[in-house]
Amino acid sequence: MAAGAVVAGGQTVATTFFDSTQAVAALQPVAQVTKDAPAETTAATFTGAIGGDQLLPDPLAVDALDPASQVDVQNLAKAVDIGRDLARQAAKIEAALSDGAPEAFLYGETAFVKPTLGHLTSLFGSRWGRAHEGIDIAGSIGTPIYALTDAVVEESGPATGYGLWVVLRHTDGTQSVYGHVNRTFVKEGEKVKAGEEIAEIGNRGYSTGPHLHLEIWSSDGTKINPLTWLRKRGIEY
Repeated sequence: MAAGAVVAGGQTVATTFFDSTQAVAALQPVAQVTKDAPAETTAATFTGAIGGDQLLPDPLAVDALDPASQVDVQNLAKAVDIGRDLARQAAKIEAALSDGAPEAFLYGETAFVKPTLGHLTSLFGSRWGRAHEGIDIAGSIGTPIYALTDAVVEESGPATGYGLWVVLRHTDGTQSVYGHVNRTFVKEGEKVKAGEEIAEIGNRGYSTGPHLHLEIWSSDGTKINPLTWLRKRGIEY
């Protein structure tokens, strides 16, 4: 809404500015000029007309404006730039949501999406006497799973303990792991976009019920708490 107000304000400046050109036109003197008069005669006659020495400079020339008007034009240019930035950002969000992802956010200039719908049932950390290196999001078998962000598919298929999984490498070198999936829809080496459906929730491998097991790995392979990583990018569970 704030950006829209800025653009609207810029339109008001433009309208006021161009209305002033009509007022200038109304003040221009009338000179008698014959059809066959030479160009230099016409110019001289016009210049010598009543009020001719009071003609205003070209109102469309920025350097002819008073300082306050120059500031208005600069503000209008800034408003146009802001409008373009907002339109570009909106296009990225729209593209990330086009495959059905429930939510999308921009982190810097990069789009991230909520990977699936469901309920958080298990956290990152110690569980049952061993490390649980991701989070579990319970949902019905067949619920779509979406690529968190733009990435390349590193693995897609069977994995010990996970049943089936998909591993994506993001453009910044981090990786996201989607485990216990029912089906995968991508192949190793394939490029995927934020929000593209890559798999669906399943109950394969060492699983006590249908859910997505989501892990985040840093570029050096260290396991990161997915909730902290997601929240930094606007995604909440």
